[in-house]
Amino acid sequence: MSDFDAIDSLLDAVGPQAELPPCHVRRELRERARLSKAQVARALGVSPSTLSGWESGRDPAGEIRTKYAYLLDGLNAKLATETETETETEAAPAAEQPVTSGTAATVTPLSSLDLGQDEEGDDVELLVAPEPCVLCGRPAGQRVAGFAQHLTPADCQPTATGASAAPPAGQPTAHTSKAPLRTTRPARATEHSKGPARHVFQETSGPVDLIREAVQGTLAEHQGDVDAATAALVKRAIPDAMRLLDETRKGARYDMIAHPWIPDILKKQTARGADQIWEARPKWTRHELPPGRHQVTALDINGAYLSALKTHLPLGQLEHSTGLAHDRRRSGVHLITPPEWEHEAVLPNPIGQRDEPGPLWVTEPTLRLLLRLSGPKHQLCEPPQIHESYTSGATENLLEKFRIALKDARDTAIEQGDRVTLEYVKAMYSKFVSTMGESNYNRELYRPDWMHLIRSQAFANLWLKALKAHDEGLAVVRAMGTDELHVIGDWRRVFAEGRAVTEVKVKDTYTAGTDDAEHEGEGE
Repeated sequence: MSDFDAIDSLLDAVGPQAELPPCHVRRELRERARLSKAQVARALGVSPSTLSGWESGRDPAGEIRTKYAYLLDGLNAKLATETETETETEAAPAAEQPVTSGTAATVTPLSSLDLGQDEEGDDVELLVAPEPCVLCGRPAGQRVAGFAQHLTPADCQPTATGASAAPPAGQPTAHTSKAPLRTTRPARATEHSKGPARHVFQETSGPVDLIREAVQGTLAEHQGDVDAATAALVKRAIPDAMRLLDETRKGARYDMIAHPWIPDILKKQTARGADQIWEARPKWTRHELPPGRHQVTALDINGAYLSALKTHLPLGQLEHSTGLAHDRRRSGVHLITPPEWEHEAVLPNPIGQRDEPGPLWVTEPTLRLLLRLSGPKHQLCEPPQIHESYTSGATENLLEKFRIALKDARDTAIEQGDRVTLEYVKAMYSKFVSTMGESNYNRELYRPDWMHLIRSQAFANLWLKALKAHDEGLAVVRAMGTDELHVIGDWRRVFAEGRAVTEVKVKDTYTAGTDDAEHEGEGE
């Protein structure tokens, strides 16, 4: 792109925005067109929760606003044309209406039936040619969430012996004049589903049930093969996590912006390179141990990324600021000059192992950790110097229902010895975090700022456990990544042992010290 092309692009961006109808009209147009939230969201490249926000008070911006306006204009024009056609048909003389036999009959194509639309945004699609229903095997004219199904219990019944044959594929369904067309919301076909035919993520009572039924359905599909079911569930963990997220966001106060503008510092510099954000990953080993020989316990921190979902996440588009003090009501990334760290002999540096001095871009959890350590309670360092920031209004509970659903499912799986569910849940939260940046595997949520913040929160949580161990008289030997902490001393009086997310478990034990240096670092 030339300099002038860049200028032209910038001028286009500040031009008049596409006009959008009122929120209630947007929803009315979609529902009249019998399109689900999932269908429209997929076409626009956003999540259903984002579309819900646009239909209830929020407005998109930029290129996505233009696309949304184009869609609504097209729906309005198409629906207006269909209304005119229906009016002309109703005005035609009765004698010109086709009669199929001596008894008058009304032939109604499937495309003109009112399929309805439930609040969950189920993906209901009309079929050009009927396909076998996954529940009863008879021809069905619509596909629900990817599966051909009947929409009413009356239609979804096995063909009785001697009953008339189903209409041939491609033919419309005939209704006698005594049978009025259905205009109310259809019954959920999943009420009659059994075994492998039941599509996961349908007709459940809550987020945890989504996980349970997904596991049960996949095990049934693989005839109880635990390894095959686990592999299948892990493979689809990303889209299932996004569906779970949408379920937990129903009725939420805040809507998520799936693809907001982001600053260049959050974009990869090269195809295989990294952006400019420093996550402060711990990678520290104590240089000198206390005199003597010691038993070192390597502790494993449970559910590190799951716990890190509770962090201050920016709700909207990041806004640039300079020369301002830290605002705890906002969250984002900050260019800071970190303070000197004088406790390297006993505790890792809170910003991780960094070779180059000077300013660097850090995340909200790292900045808050430094500010906390510089406060009157700890007084371990000077406050960091903040040069500029990209932030937005934030909340710590944006993903809380999502986190609780995963935590509850994980706890139940551990209690019941359910390895399939445990591996599935672990894949859901770990892949959810790792693919919300620039990833080809998750096109619904593009928030590299969230990805960095959640990761940094996991690192900060580990650092705080190291501080707790140090304050309680344990000697911290090593801190690595999100979940590895090596200590000397009676750690059970400091940390609860177990597999819950608030507990730790033993990963390894080894001896180290001046009298047995050859064993130092075993078990790493």
